[in-house]
Amino acid sequence: MKVSIVGVTGYSGLELLRYLKQHPFVEVASIHSHSMNKKSLEDVNPHLKQLVSLPLETINPEKIMETSDLVLLATPSGISKELALPFIAANFPVIDLSGDFRLKEVGEYETWYGSSPAPLNVIQNFDYGLAEYRENRQSKWIANPGCYATATELSLAPLLIDNKIDLDSIVIDAKSGISGAGKGLSQMTHFSETHDNMTLYKMNSHQHIPEIVQQLKKWAPELSAIQFSTSLIPVTRGIFLTAYAKLKQPISDEELVQLYQAHFEKSPFIRIQEVGQYPVLKQVIGSNYCDIGLAYNPKTNMITIVTVIDNLGKGAAGQAIQNLNIFAGFDERCGLDQLPIYP
Repeated sequence: MKVSIVGVTGYSGLELLRYLKQHPFVEVASIHSHSMNKKSLEDVNPHLKQLVSLPLETINPEKIMETSDLVLLATPSGISKELALPFIAANFPVIDLSGDFRLKEVGEYETWYGSSPAPLNVIQNFDYGLAEYRENRQSKWIANPGCYATATELSLAPLLIDNKIDLDSIVIDAKSGISGAGKGLSQMTHFSETHDNMTLYKMNSHQHIPEIVQQLKKWAPELSAIQFSTSLIPVTRGIFLTAYAKLKQPISDEELVQLYQAHFEKSPFIRIQEVGQYPVLKQVIGSNYCDIGLAYNPKTNMITIVTVIDNLGKGAAGQAIQNLNIFAGFDERCGLDQLPIYP
């Protein structure tokens, strides 16, 4: 199978390239950049010297469709919705890593992203790409989830599907590494602002909130809202998420772990920690794994869920490759079955 990567010089684009380099059944036929196409990839990213011989090309949909079987759009929200249209019109497979095709409800994109959305009929044809819970595994058009959304949804899925928690008690405290902000420069991501520091941002306004609620409602239609906060921590990559919810009935830690193990027993990238063990960021960095630890407090009747993913892996490029594998009928682990980077 041949694929093209648009937006290859961004962090998610580079991660797609890294995973696909090891994929046994996929060849990267072309790589594309709007801003860097007059340079070579190794000039822009010296760590790829002698490793990638493909030239950086301009974005030409007709040429891409002639040389590839699928296109991966690793471009920002607001850009993908325009780039994807020629491919969709030609019935050509697209996996989009931005937020442009995730929100199905009219008006949600305008509210949370602050610009006009893609055509509604196009958005409705995209399958939401939470890999473990895909609704249409044969879809040619896949909207890859956001990083915070992936971690949150995987954290809560077993509890909501089994109707275990009070829906008005969900609280999410999520922290991300700086690469989640992309390559764009801002005061918030300057070294002097982030080093030895922690910053809460987008209080009650993060664009992943409606995406999360949209998915959670599929498992619990009565759910109306969640409390969700995001913070920036001084690490390069990774999401450390802590979720809290009140249980309808008491449960032991052992039963809780067994519940999650049963739900994810056929999910190769979800690793449930043993009772009393909680994951750390470094055990998933550079990988497509999502590690989850669980605890129940009988005094408060609250459950705590600790979830870690690599925001560029399971939160972006890794999950995109997993979705590519699902679409193509490959083993989901192809190109992704590698050890996390440790330490």
